[in-house]
Amino acid sequence: MINPEAKLNSDLFNADKIEWSPTRDGFGEGLLIAGEENPAVVVLSADVAKSTRCDKFAERFPERFFQVGIAEQNLTGIAAGLGISGKIPFISAYAVFSPGRNWEQIRTMVAYNDANVKIAGQHTGLITGYDGATHQALEDIALMRVVPNIKVIVPCDVIEAKKATLAAAKIFGPVYLRLSREKMPVFTTEDTLFAPSKAEIFWESKKPQVLIIGCGPILYNALLAAKELEKEKIGTIVLNNHTIKPIDENKVIELAKKCGAVVSVEEHSVLGGLGSAIAEVLIKNYLVPMEFVGTSDIFGESGPPAQLIEKYGLGVNDIKNATKKVLKRK
Repeated sequence: MINPEAKLNSDLFNADKIEWSPTRDGFGEGLLIAGEENPAVVVLSADVAKSTRCDKFAERFPERFFQVGIAEQNLTGIAAGLGISGKIPFISAYAVFSPGRNWEQIRTMVAYNDANVKIAGQHTGLITGYDGATHQALEDIALMRVVPNIKVIVPCDVIEAKKATLAAAKIFGPVYLRLSREKMPVFTTEDTLFAPSKAEIFWESKKPQVLIIGCGPILYNALLAAKELEKEKIGTIVLNNHTIKPIDENKVIELAKKCGAVVSVEEHSVLGGLGSAIAEVLIKNYLVPMEFVGTSDIFGESGPPAQLIEKYGLGVNDIKNATKKVLKRK
């Protein structure tokens, strides 16, 4: 059943009533609030202000917005300087270019100096859709979590994205926010708990047999799968693990012990992402059978987001099948 303490959207499973919105919209809303709260917040864009939702901040605070142009490496260098000079810079660009193209600048100028820079990686995952493989970042979590000093947060919907943006502005040091373009279900509320590095239980059966850990908008599919599995008398816990780094080790270990099997769900490569982070925790602390739901060692392609999710094995049935598979290994 839905965890009542999570205070999720009451229309969570009502397809006719649930709202849809991209997580990038929550980022834009969060920027405005952060800018109102703290004059040190500044924003830099790589010529994609509107599509990454920085445009409203630029209109409200033109003296605190910097349009660098299509030059993500320069974007990062400027932000690093601002970040060690008392400002709180947010840099926003498509994730294949930031942190893709400017990874070395992020590593050396931002992370090595522990500069107070917030990196918004936009248009991530398969739900980038028609832009195809060149713009579908499926490697960005891996790129960021390996770099020292950087925190990695992957909000599950538009409301959590706003909260994550506000939290990032208050965290000192580099933060990577992973955001998406396509409209996705809004299944949390303003009252839903969110704290960086603290995973939250969204679903818990009376007799859980498998722990499903997810992040980002694809977490909604995990909840749909949990509901269907309940009808088949397979109990689960669905954990919203929005903070990949530092991961909530205590919660992962506690629930892995309770369930005895784990499935990771992410709209990212299974190499180096959320699943890898979970496996690293479990292999050191409490070894249990585990299955990974995510993209394999492969690029995406152009197409409708919903069809891509199914083709690449991230659909509700894929999560159900992974859950049943891991049960057989207990």
